[in-house]
Amino acid sequence: MASGIKERIIDTAWDLFRKKGFGETTINDIIREAAISKGTFYYYYRSKDDLLDTLSVILDREYERLDAEEDKNMSAFDKLIYINREVHTFINDNIDHRLIAYLYSAQIIKDESSSLLDRNRYYFRYLEKIFEEGKKSGEIRDDLTTSELVKYYGLAERALVTDWCMNNGDYHLGEYSEKIFPLMIQGLRKE
Repeated sequence: MASGIKERIIDTAWDLFRKKGFGETTINDIIREAAISKGTFYYYYRSKDDLLDTLSVILDREYERLDAEEDKNMSAFDKLIYINREVHTFINDNIDHRLIAYLYSAQIIKDESSSLLDRNRYYFRYLEKIFEEGKKSGEIRDDLTTSELVKYYGLAERALVTDWCMNNGDYHLGEYSEKIFPLMIQGLRKE
């Protein structure tokens, strides 16, 4: 049951962040909308800022959905392009660029590790599966470890999100990713 309450807090918080903005959303707003007590909120989170680290939970849900719905006949390279476009469209449509910029900058200066880089995330397992499939089919280069390929993919993905944030979300992240990301990861293909 505890995970249900935690999920409700996360869902409520991110819905409010999207509707009202992070700065305008209060802990009391989250408590009221989630229909929980203040003590319950503080049992799971020390502050509203702690909820920013749950972005990985929100994004992993998208990766799980995409994995379940993916066209199994799609090539590994096309899957990488597809999931990048879909997740970047999700980010564009649901998460304020300022919030991601704040989260990224906080990750750079804080001492503890980021949940976004937690290798146990669904995101990493999903990408590893795709890269392994691509290696087996001869489509993805095999002179790099799967871990190295996933790391490069993540770097390219974060570069696009960072640029979007630095440009104040002035363009559609998913549409831009669809054009640029294939060029960025072309080197992952086996020659």
